Amino acid sequence: MNTWSVNFSDPVPYQQGLDIQHRLLKARQENRIPDTVLALQHQPVVTLGNRGRDNYLLKTEAEYAAMGIELFHAERGGDVTFHGPGQWVLYPILYLGGNEADSHGYLHNLEEIAIRTLGEYGVEGFRREGKSGAWTTSGKVAAIGFRLKKWVSFHGMSFNVCNDLTGFDTIVPCGLAGEPVASLKTILKEDCPEMEQVRDSLLNHFSMVCGRKLERFDAEGKLPDELAELIRNP
Repeated sequence: MNTWSVNFSDPVPYQQGLDIQHRLLKARQENRIPDTVLALQHQPVVTLGNRGRDNYLLKTEAEYAAMGIELFHAERGGDVTFHGPGQWVLYPILYLGGNEADSHGYLHNLEEIAIRTLGEYGVEGFRREGKSGAWTTSGKVAAIGFRLKKWVSFHGMSFNVCNDLTGFDTIVPCGLAGEPVASLKTILKEDCPEMEQVRDSLLNHFSMVCGRKLERFDAEGKLPDELAELIRNP
């Protein structure tokens, strides 16, 4: 069976994205849907993962609110990061049983997707020992934090395209003080590709790296009945 891919056109509030993930997670655990990957942008939000500490936040909750930035303690792995428009987030809801039952291998695959996407646009991406994500000589472009429940994955990877990076100035990104954050826009300047082009690149490399053939849908368009209920159910 093909893997479903759902693309969202407009930035999604973090809580809405989390609720959709939880519904998809339960449906995948019960084998009511195939593997599904969400591709979306978030409205401005700072999230702390399981290793995130409040001292990685450089603003108070009131200051974040005044800046229009939400604050969430997330159930994913990893530290603290920032999401906002101009950054793609992939949330794969995948069953990783059998030969895929390896969280380190899955982390490697997510990094590989980001590195191959960077390479498609002439940017050399690489891993750093002891640190998750994808890096360039200009800084970190992709952050990764996921969780497995009954060997089904949720949360995933963010990839900076043309987002406002000043949101990262309000945190210690991934708990790494003094480490720069970059985007395709800061690296490629006027040669930065369009958001939709980068999204398609990420999904193409996801398909190849994770060995899944994608059946692509727009969240606002025609969806299979089961998927429509899970995506649009308030």
